Amino acid sequence: MPGQMARTPTQRPLTVTPSPAPALSDNEIYERIVSAILDHRLQPGTKLVEDKLGAAFGVSRTRIRPVLVRLANEQIVTITPNRGACVAQPTEQEAREVFEARRLVEPPLLERFMALATADDIATLTRFISEEEAARESGDLRHAIRMSGDFHLLIAERAGQQTLGRILRELVSRTSLILMTWGPVSLSASSARAGACGCLEHRAVLDAIRLRDVKEATRLMREHLSHLEDQLQFQTVSASAPDLIELFGHAA
Repeated sequence: MPGQMARTPTQRPLTVTPSPAPALSDNEIYERIVSAILDHRLQPGTKLVEDKLGAAFGVSRTRIRPVLVRLANEQIVTITPNRGACVAQPTEQEAREVFEARRLVEPPLLERFMALATADDIATLTRFISEEEAARESGDLRHAIRMSGDFHLLIAERAGQQTLGRILRELVSRTSLILMTWGPVSLSASSARAGACGCLEHRAVLDAIRLRDVKEATRLMREHLSHLEDQLQFQTVSASAPDLIELFGHAA
């Protein structure tokens, strides 16, 4: 009607619906489980129940299964039919056998590597040592173990001996689990010093490689592997099984 003001629609406050957190990738789930094992938050023998892990990470159990299979292929997890998965627990005997095998396999690989090593190969080994030192200093033991393993694997890869190289790759993978299981429980002052010694031993081997001194390099490599074995602590830690949802739930 004339003279009557037009009504304006009532303004409603805008509501913003928060976006759901992106689901973790399979690799992220894998990395978080490995970190928990390395940090001794998951003890050897701990059962890894698919349903609980799925609830903890906010994914279905079908997403958990291939992650556990990957861990089993790397011998970090043991999968038993009708009993499920648990964190692997290498025995003392198995650990001793792994280091004995490495002392037999690595010297001939090192000798072949030294005959073929390029300046780029030596530069890569130097970088691996520096990364390992930085990781130990920052308390990232998982990355330090990985860099230490990569130092040995590069030598095997560049040695041009595929059969021994495949054997060593498996041995290095098993060594990582052994160090996760029986290595120092934390980066205390004593264990940090032990890690620093390991880096110094790698540097000593590298110096011998630069000088093309095969006899000295292979001697130092055997001593280094024996020193790693001597650091293992074969004491069973009694601890109650953790609640997987409580342990990983913040990741979901």
